[in-house]
Amino acid sequence: MSTFDYSVFWEETIKQVKNEFEKDGKNSDFVMWIAPINYCSSSQNELTLSVPSTFFSDQLKTRGFLNVLKAKMTELTGQDIRIKTIISKVTASDIKETTSTSSSEKKTENTVSESTPVDFHHPLLKEEYTFDKFVKGDNNSFAYNAALAISKNPGKAYNPVLIYGGVGLGKTHLMQAIGNEIFTKSGGKMKIIYITAENFTNEFIQSISNNKMTAFKNKYRKADVLLIDDIHFFKSKDGTQEELFHTFDALYNSNKQLVFTCDRPLSEIKNISDRLRSRFERGLNVDLTPPDFETRQAILNKKLEGKNVKIPKEVVQLIAKNISSNVRDLEASLTKLIAYSELIGKDVTLEIAQQQLKDTFGSPKQGNISIETIQKVVAEYNSISFVDLKGKKRTKNIVFPRQLAMYITKELTEYSTTEIGAEFGGRDHTTVMHSIEKIEEDIKADPSLKQTIDILKRKIYEFKKQ
Repeated sequence: MSTFDYSVFWEETIKQVKNEFEKDGKNSDFVMWIAPINYCSSSQNELTLSVPSTFFSDQLKTRGFLNVLKAKMTELTGQDIRIKTIISKVTASDIKETTSTSSSEKKTENTVSESTPVDFHHPLLKEEYTFDKFVKGDNNSFAYNAALAISKNPGKAYNPVLIYGGVGLGKTHLMQAIGNEIFTKSGGKMKIIYITAENFTNEFIQSISNNKMTAFKNKYRKADVLLIDDIHFFKSKDGTQEELFHTFDALYNSNKQLVFTCDRPLSEIKNISDRLRSRFERGLNVDLTPPDFETRQAILNKKLEGKNVKIPKEVVQLIAKNISSNVRDLEASLTKLIAYSELIGKDVTLEIAQQQLKDTFGSPKQGNISIETIQKVVAEYNSISFVDLKGKKRTKNIVFPRQLAMYITKELTEYSTTEIGAEFGGRDHTTVMHSIEKIEEDIKADPSLKQTIDILKRKIYEFKKQ
């Protein structure tokens, strides 16, 4: 093996990533998005991989899988590895082969048609999250303009700013657009930190355990821009709130920019300390609401720019009409149709779109459903009290409905297992994962349970509309 032959490291990367995806229940993502990638060549600190299409390459970046691969390669090699992709046309048999063989076993007989270097820009931010790629509409124009103003004059225009709204409405996109814009205009000189509230909490706890609090404080209190996603996760975490309070003051008093996102208004977040709440409320609070029909169409058309797949106007209108919940669901539906066209080799028609998206259009996931709604419906259906379902009791008639509620919550919402556990009596995320696995096993043993779950989902959706 020559000095810069990373093929062995690539094989180990694929092996470890596959194990991690399977552990997280994401085996289908591995099969669809990781397995089709082929190792081509390597040079100093650079790895060249081949992928089936430009669309496939875009999805690897959008879904964060390239960052996963880069991080794992860097971890294994001890060097900062840059990844470059090249586009290779594949046949149907090639695609079929990717699901049953590892990338190191695949034959590469395809000619390279295009070379696309992947530039990661700021390592913590998605490069596609820019203002140019954010579709502005009546539902988000105030938040968009505020974010743009912040990026032009960080620490002075509006500080702090809180962007709130339901799942998939563009909060993270706007927040990271601020970071990307500032990073670009400063020539990479400004220290920008983006982190989720859950990861901030985990890092804080780990720093205490490892006696590295000084390093933790220095990292965050010396930032020029601090972007924290999903601050609703901080509720009831007194120690983390205390640290964030002091970090907030240190940055605010130094005219450093602070940006936060949340899935609801501050008034609806319980167990947040008054002094931290007052800090969040000190600046500008802006909300994002679901996009209207015209904006939904514009979002879909924006997503189609640069794609080599033709999606008829009536198909775009069909998606925009049937999906009104959030941007994420809109994009997911379009992505499915693009993937269908790419992999099957057929143009998308109105009939194909209706067939491929029938489950999505009928899903109760078309709307932001609260955990409390799920708990109330499941409790009532099983003739137990809402309090007991959330509480500590472990009698058989309560444990099973509780597991059922956790399973449905994971299916219908975007909450993490840690957040779900917090809403079910402060249980650990491993308890939630065990509950989900238990219900999955029960469904295999008793198919009628699936019908019960479907009934509960319909009741939850009906309850939400009341």
